[in-house]
Amino acid sequence: MSELSHKFHPSILREYDIRGIVGDTLFANDAAAIGRAFGTLMLQNGDKTVTVGYDGRATSPDLEQALVSGLASTGVDVIRIGMGPSPMLYYSTYERNTGNGIMITGSHNPPDHNGFKMIMNSKPFFGQDIQTMGSQCEAGDFTIGTGVISDHPMMEKYVARLLEDYTSTKDQVVVWDCGNGVTGDAMRRVASKLTGRHVLLFDEIDSTFPNHHPDPTVAENLADLIQAVKGIEADVGIAFDGDGDRIGVVDSRGNIIWGDQLLAILSREILEKQPGASIIADVKASKMLFDEIENLGGNAVMWKTGHSLIKTKMAELSAPLAGEMSGHIFYNDHFYGYDDAIYVGLRLLNLLGKSANTLDEMFDALPSAINTPEMRFACPDAEKFDAVSRTQDLLRAQGAEFSDIDGVRVTVAGGWWLLRASNTQAVLVGRCEAPDAAAMKLVKADMQANLKAAGIEFPEF
Repeated sequence: MSELSHKFHPSILREYDIRGIVGDTLFANDAAAIGRAFGTLMLQNGDKTVTVGYDGRATSPDLEQALVSGLASTGVDVIRIGMGPSPMLYYSTYERNTGNGIMITGSHNPPDHNGFKMIMNSKPFFGQDIQTMGSQCEAGDFTIGTGVISDHPMMEKYVARLLEDYTSTKDQVVVWDCGNGVTGDAMRRVASKLTGRHVLLFDEIDSTFPNHHPDPTVAENLADLIQAVKGIEADVGIAFDGDGDRIGVVDSRGNIIWGDQLLAILSREILEKQPGASIIADVKASKMLFDEIENLGGNAVMWKTGHSLIKTKMAELSAPLAGEMSGHIFYNDHFYGYDDAIYVGLRLLNLLGKSANTLDEMFDALPSAINTPEMRFACPDAEKFDAVSRTQDLLRAQGAEFSDIDGVRVTVAGGWWLLRASNTQAVLVGRCEAPDAAAMKLVKADMQANLKAAGIEFPEF
């Protein structure tokens, strides 16, 4: 075994990224090993240059330094773009024409967490790529060389690129909640160039997150934004997660517009310009969304949950727009096909600026349905995929109507229920939707009966 052999804590090699608790499961020597492995793979692909960025967490600079050192030790050249949102790192791979990038970020996770999101050869580096990296590090199979390290701060160019596609001239009143995440600096620069009145909440970058957790998919984290929107009678409120790739939106009344509802609203502009275009959403999204896309003349595509999986499918279909319930929205229309929450916010303002309808009216015009919150049932990693497979077999035997794109999404009583294995946690994920309360009882009963028959333990819901 090589003296450079390195073994990661087994919990940190995730499906979509590498992520752990700093000082417990994740250390600087892990960052250095990631750099050595990534640089070696780049050279094997015939690539020579990589961009590196980091978020606002207190632990990020040390991890960045170790990562850069590891990368350069293989002979690849490293461009350090500085602190900023994950989408700034994605942008840098286009602006610097590298096709390769690593972002150090803990995203929306607690302050003591951190991790790495990676792009190689202009594609998400995830799944089997990450597992292969783990094996490579354990073998210590690294190229040795001396790469050039250079500093090219990207914030100014990134903000300029965001503003390129901002076209609204309407004087809108907008509240932006940065949640003390890394979007604060970029958002201050962006807001100074927009028409109308723009109020920023918690734009000081502080990785202790003293005001609320930076996860806009949790309703309680939007309470400050809702209060501010109502307080100044704003037209819209926009929130970001910790690294700026996920968005949350509220209307002037404080109604939360969830990811699938936002995608339905944004789809209208796209399908007016590109009739028949494919728009992708994950299996957690409402039937309302898929019906709305079809009603607008689009091709609604249901796909697997996971931002890396959605990006890959988007490229395959040349889809101009895609999104997830989790607030990842991807524009491949005038943009690059990755998830940038500030950019999505600006495209929403463009839409509102051109429309005779307010966001409130657009929200009210959406078809309604009853949804359960996302339900998570504890299930060991070694058993969760088998549990889903057993459920699929039962449903096939019944002749049930269901999709097996990602777990099972069963159509019943005019609604549906979902069961899938989480790719990042030892849980099964469930959700139900129905057109009314009576149908919801039937949907829930059908789900519970099938889970019980498949031997899956679940709390009452």
